[in-house]
Amino acid sequence: MVLLENDSFLTELTRLFQKCRNSGSVVITLKKYDGRTKPIPKKGQAVSFEPADNKCIVRASDGKKKISTVVNTKEVIKFQMAYSNLLRAHMDGLKKKDKKSKSKKTKATQ
Repeated sequence: MVLLENDSFLTELTRLFQKCRNSGSVVITLKKYDGRTKPIPKKGQAVSFEPADNKCIVRASDGKKKISTVVNTKEVIKFQMAYSNLLRAHMDGLKKKDKKSKSKKTKATQ
């Protein structure tokens, strides 16, 4: 997984969306990130770790290529605005859901 800066992450995400426009999908996850790079120790050792500030990690994958970025508290609003504009621009290829399956279920119950 490649850890990128926020701006380069958004440009790579744009490339992923363009690559998967006709076929394929892009999976995006967002999690709270405390800065740990090693797993939490098991019972027996109590190590307290307090992060300096709240961060979140954003990951994107198309099945072959994985990219990620860490967004600091100070940069959240700027990143969110750019991210939402990017999503709006690339969400036009969504397929509508079939309504036939709903009508079949209602006929079966009657």
